[in-house]
Amino acid sequence: MTVTAAGAERLIRIGEVARGAGVSVRAVRYYEQQGLLTAERSPSGQRLYRQDAVVRVRFFQQMYAAGLTSRRIAELLPCWDSGHTDAEQRAMLRAERERIQARIDELQATLDHLDEVIAITDTHP
Repeated sequence: MTVTAAGAERLIRIGEVARGAGVSVRAVRYYEQQGLLTAERSPSGQRLYRQDAVVRVRFFQQMYAAGLTSRRIAELLPCWDSGHTDAEQRAMLRAERERIQARIDELQATLDHLDEVIAITDTHP
């Protein structure tokens, strides 16, 4: 899609999205290739994104960090966009939440053990 100057919303270039989200330009291109982000094109062919692309890319980063795949993130996007889910989507969301909570619990147990080691070594020079 090519953008005309008469657009109501100010579109931002790929570098602005990357800087605003704290990722590389390459990452933004990857999200576009995965179908997670849509770019419009300027008359000169530059990628242009809506203002909310920065927030979306941060969301993608959080989901990747939590272990979700591009496919799973793509399944979440309709929920994010509309605020509505069907039964299957809600089940998927709950399953992902449970998986992430289990990971948090494992990390908390590891942190507790590390704190014990620190406490023991603090008392011995």
